[in-house]
Amino acid sequence: MSILQPELPGARVLDLFAGSGALGLEALSRGAEHADFVEVSRRSLDALYANITTLGAADTATVHRGDAIRFIERLPANAYDIAFADPPYQLGLAERVAARWLEVPFANTLTIEHAAREVLPAEGEVRRYGDTAITILRRDQHPS
Repeated sequence: MSILQPELPGARVLDLFAGSGALGLEALSRGAEHADFVEVSRRSLDALYANITTLGAADTATVHRGDAIRFIERLPANAYDIAFADPPYQLGLAERVAARWLEVPFANTLTIEHAAREVLPAEGEVRRYGDTAITILRRDQHPS
């Protein structure tokens, strides 16, 4: 998150495969203006709503219950300043998120957490942490 700190104040943020909402909530705590969370799991949604309430973020958070891939397929270019994606590993979802972003860059910056051995269809800054990698894609490096 520190790498994105200069981009966070006032940002519109999207947290895909949100789980407990840790990424979007952290972005809000660092100055993002608003965060949209997309999650399909009822159990994760319960945790997400509880975390939003506990942190007093209800006014700056919107939760969308549904499939993250379907959600991004409806987005126009530049819908968000920053998007985070932390999909389940080994299901091809990280690749699908990156491919959609290449077609329609729905955020200026997209970070995707994925298995280190997965290869995404876009080149970006890659940070490896053991078996996990985070790829950062920036619109200014991939003009559409």
